[in-house]
Amino acid sequence: MDLQPTDEQKLLAETLEGLLEKRYDPNTRLSLLDSADGWSRDLWRQYAELGLLGLPFDEQYGGAGMGVGELCVVLEAFGRALVLEPFLSSVVLAGGLVATAGSPEQKAELLPRVAAGELLMAFAAVERRSRWSLTDIAASASEQGGSWQVSGEKVAVLGGDAAEKIVVTARVPQGGIGLFLVDGADVRRDPYPMQDGQRAADLLFDDSPGTLLGDPAEALASVESVLDVATAALCAEAVGAMDRALWLTVDYLKTRVQFGQPIAVFQSLQHRAADMYVSLEQSRSMALLARLALAQDDVAQRRTMVRAAKLQIDIAARHVGQEAVQLHGGIGMTTEYPVGHYLKRLTVIGKTFADADWLTERIGEAGGLVSAG
Repeated sequence: MDLQPTDEQKLLAETLEGLLEKRYDPNTRLSLLDSADGWSRDLWRQYAELGLLGLPFDEQYGGAGMGVGELCVVLEAFGRALVLEPFLSSVVLAGGLVATAGSPEQKAELLPRVAAGELLMAFAAVERRSRWSLTDIAASASEQGGSWQVSGEKVAVLGGDAAEKIVVTARVPQGGIGLFLVDGADVRRDPYPMQDGQRAADLLFDDSPGTLLGDPAEALASVESVLDVATAALCAEAVGAMDRALWLTVDYLKTRVQFGQPIAVFQSLQHRAADMYVSLEQSRSMALLARLALAQDDVAQRRTMVRAAKLQIDIAARHVGQEAVQLHGGIGMTTEYPVGHYLKRLTVIGKTFADADWLTERIGEAGGLVSAG
């Protein structure tokens, strides 16, 4: 098995990183955080022109037909630059669900518009008491005269503040969970920035008109499959963020002078930086494991591998992020300096889809990553 990036992946990484180096410096990002949208619609159009917004979709629906490997290349670059645009919510989550569960007509209607940057989407699943469960939900859908209405509340919906179409999970009368497409105009929103600057919203559905997305009998499997892909993508983003946080820290140690010499000469600080590097390289390996796991035919084994990768990366991300801020001292706590923003993003990633305690329980229930036999 060839674990090295392909020529296409290398070119994609170089092109995207070149764009972000020019357009996503820390000061520009700070100004975006204070803007009305909280991200750049101009850059969103450039992503569309580069084909990033249609990267995982089939070519017949305006996409590039690329795989998870290319998706992870994009997210790792986004992690280094702390990109604020709603790529994960619109393309990976909601777009991925349309591509996985939607009918050919729904795919033809929605995916080309997502790929062209003309349609923003979001996925609404979490409720106030559901924590990480996909099935412990109270939102419901009812059918009258061939039309569906969705009622209930969803919280912490990534990209939910600006989404024009929302994919929402709701209980169906037959029992089980269904997926529904709801227009953003038919939903009441309470938008807010999260701790890392990403935008989210709490959404209230009050007999909101909806369209059934796919077969309810297959909805849960579709959601789990897309979340596996999104988790692998988050792992790649965390690696990108850790990589840049370590680079910033090492550069600071080399330039910060104390007692007449750069503090990088102090052995204790060298050891701490070396430990950060070890955590980063372990995370690279686990992110690769998550990506390769998605090719597994055994769903249970695939999910355990992806969860194990995220667990290890979340632990490493906490170590790297906290050490980066501590080694910077007081400047690391300021809004103007970027290293604190990396810690914030890594912390939020650690609470996205699942936290360390929940992942540990699920991996233990599955018998662990490595069989005792």
